[in-house]
Amino acid sequence: MNSNGNPTKLRIGSRGSQLALWQANHISALLRARGHEVEIEIIHTTGDKITDVALAKVGTKGMFTKEIEEALAAGRVDLAVHSLKDLPTELSKGFEIAAITERQDPRDAFCSCHYASFQELPKGARVGTSSLRRQAQLKAIRPDLDIYPLRGNVDTRLRKLEQGDYDAVILAAAGLNRLGKTELIKQIIPAEIMCPAAGQGALGIEIREGDTKTRELLSFLNDPNARAATTCERALLNSLGGGCQVPIGAFAEMKNGKLHLESIVADPDGSKLLRDSRDGDDPEKLGNEAGASLLERGGDAILEAVYGRGLAVPPQP
Repeated sequence: MNSNGNPTKLRIGSRGSQLALWQANHISALLRARGHEVEIEIIHTTGDKITDVALAKVGTKGMFTKEIEEALAAGRVDLAVHSLKDLPTELSKGFEIAAITERQDPRDAFCSCHYASFQELPKGARVGTSSLRRQAQLKAIRPDLDIYPLRGNVDTRLRKLEQGDYDAVILAAAGLNRLGKTELIKQIIPAEIMCPAAGQGALGIEIREGDTKTRELLSFLNDPNARAATTCERALLNSLGGGCQVPIGAFAEMKNGKLHLESIVADPDGSKLLRDSRDGDDPEKLGNEAGASLLERGGDAILEAVYGRGLAVPPQP
């Protein structure tokens, strides 16, 4: 409601993928329940248009967000709903995150038609993933597996699995849960084995910077635990100069009243994997300290090699 008691009309900008629309509709239902009128505008992003190249090779920062931010800046939409892991760690100037929603399961899911876990895969099995982070951690435990790029929306990826193009694929558990596509999940991979992406499982609601009216309307969506955990993870990613396509994992959660952060930097071929584990009270400081420690212990050399091979493009200055 606005100040004179009338419902407010809110326009949500969203990518057109099935999962993005589920997320936009989910937020829209929560806003409608509070009496607001909501409209969803579908916006096609660079990342949606490039479907035949592994994401790490495209590597433009904000490839799933740029066009949506342009619509926000122009006032065509009032808010944008993103998978938080797609949002660059340094937001473009003129925008802010109004809310980070309660987090779904942040872990990765092993999906297969024939095998109960990645441990059971035969030597040389074909595994589909476009994520260097997932590839590096799989290779670290199972160097014998063949990792192949896998792009497309959730349905496309699962269809390729069912057609036998892959023996297994790795996808975010949260997306599969949200879409109700859980029948091929054989294993939720523990975070100790496969450290999730920073922000995985959480939604970030982006608005124009200083739009206090919209910020207040959205404040009920903000989950303090999810915000603390993801702020910590994103600080780590940022301190390592990472976009969303680098072999970096970060997972923070509240444990015994403290924030606990597990993080990794790994060579894409799995030959080197650095791990950091620490506790703290200040999310940003904790993330920055873990990042500094990983860089010092050789993370800088790993990331330089990744950027040098053109596997991931460093964030634009």
